[in-house]
Amino acid sequence: MSAASQSRRLRADAARNRRLLLDAAAVVFAEHGTQASITQIAGQAGVAKGTVFRHFPTKDDLVAAIVCDQLDYLSAAGTALSEAADPTAALLEFMTSVVELQTHDRSLCQAAIGIFHDNLEIQAAADRLTEITEVLTERAQLQGGIRGDVTGQDVVLLLRGVYQAAAPLSDHQPTLWRRYLAVVFEGLRSPAAHPLPLPAPDLFRSPVGDGHPPPAGRDTVVAAQARAATGP
Repeated sequence: MSAASQSRRLRADAARNRRLLLDAAAVVFAEHGTQASITQIAGQAGVAKGTVFRHFPTKDDLVAAIVCDQLDYLSAAGTALSEAADPTAALLEFMTSVVELQTHDRSLCQAAIGIFHDNLEIQAAADRLTEITEVLTERAQLQGGIRGDVTGQDVVLLLRGVYQAAAPLSDHQPTLWRRYLAVVFEGLRSPAAHPLPLPAPDLFRSPVGDGHPPPAGRDTVVAAQARAATGP
């Protein structure tokens, strides 16, 4: 085997191991929360602990990688929906995917709040998600399906509200968020009974579901989900 071929094989092996670890960690965190140990994650992946640490030196690195992965998954789903024949139905499908992910990975998303503002990769992934939210919102407006005085930023914030409204009862009614999403989407539909009293907020960064305002002076964005995803 040539040196170039061996190098390609090693890169492919590393990529497969990384994907394996991300998938395993997502399963373990969803079941046990982010307090789960590296030993549990390694066991789920069927690898040694050292393999985990070679790819992700700290648990925060692993959490950040999963959050980016989930945000990019939502962005890809949104991009695919941006070509849908029915833009209004596509926006609703996208919004459903975002809240569903938030609900499924509550502890992971809550952990992401603490590392968000120091992690440029998460911020960039969140920006991409917000951009596709804007695209989907504008397409639905052009179709006449939703009111013209809302923005993608409004949609992102409303998704956070949907999650937070249902979160306190999610253990007993895990699909309650669908009710509140329906209420929100009905409010977005066109024609609107009354105009909105204030303009949409400026672009800002804050993980989806984070109840705290962003640092002063920083233009950022929510969401996964978004940003892929956060707790009350």
